[in-house]
Amino acid sequence: MPVLALLFNALIWGLTWWPFRQMNAAGLHPLWATAVMYVMVLAALLLFRPGILRQIRDNPGLWLLALSSGLNNIAFNWSITIGDVVRVILLFYLMPAWAIVLAWLILGERPSRNALARLAVAFCGVLLVIWPGDGGLPRLLSALTLADWLALFGGFMFAFTNVTLRRMHAIPGQARMFVMFGGCMVTAVVAALIGGQLGLVPPLPAPEARWMVIAVVLALLLFIGNWALQYGASRLAASVTAVVMLSEVAFASVSSVLLGASQLDARSLAGGLLILLAAAWPRRRIPPAPAQPSPPRSGEHTGSTP
Repeated sequence: MPVLALLFNALIWGLTWWPFRQMNAAGLHPLWATAVMYVMVLAALLLFRPGILRQIRDNPGLWLLALSSGLNNIAFNWSITIGDVVRVILLFYLMPAWAIVLAWLILGERPSRNALARLAVAFCGVLLVIWPGDGGLPRLLSALTLADWLALFGGFMFAFTNVTLRRMHAIPGQARMFVMFGGCMVTAVVAALIGGQLGLVPPLPAPEARWMVIAVVLALLLFIGNWALQYGASRLAASVTAVVMLSEVAFASVSSVLLGASQLDARSLAGGLLILLAAAWPRRRIPPAPAQPSPPRSGEHTGSTP
């Protein structure tokens, strides 16, 4: 059951690109879609846990967690809506490599040779994925699209969220979860308003059944998926959770290729294999840490698993 719960969560996140694209086609930008969905999730949490607000007031440091979670979430949701799904997922999965760097800089955890090897493998994989077909190194940066930059930034912020969670493990889990969801909602609104001023994001459309039904269903699925993640991850070793959650890449890749939202070539496949190898690379054993709520990258994984 724990493995099935994790697979269910991975399936939801592996398929989220489709409803986001459907809502975008109906006139609801992914930033506004994120805000709408998390308003519903927050309302549900407040209904069942009204004491959360008091816990948040007593821990002002949670606002950093809200910001990092929100930035990670909107970057991921926006990138899978406008970019090649497989490419975006692979770039986002650089997150374990970012986690090594951030844990070194913020937590003072000097990386082992094993960790440095994983770091090198992951960045080699990313280089293969983003390498332009023509022009080589001189065109590397100019060939990156907005979706690519969003995916890379989202993975970095997801790693930062995980590191921040480790520093705040003493704060009640439900307070951390509420703040992360709240950060997603507020950050999405602010980003949408700024994007609107820059001409990148259209205004919030009038309510329409076409996107409202999808938003309600997806919000419910994300809520259930987060519960499934908490159930599964709390009953399995972190190494097992990390490997099982890699199935998200398979769900996203197969579905997007079949529906024409992605294209695969030999270089992307090779780079993807290196990135996944780095993500699944066995870690050294560390003492078990208190259970953490998952950063809502869309409400996602725990520990060092993206």
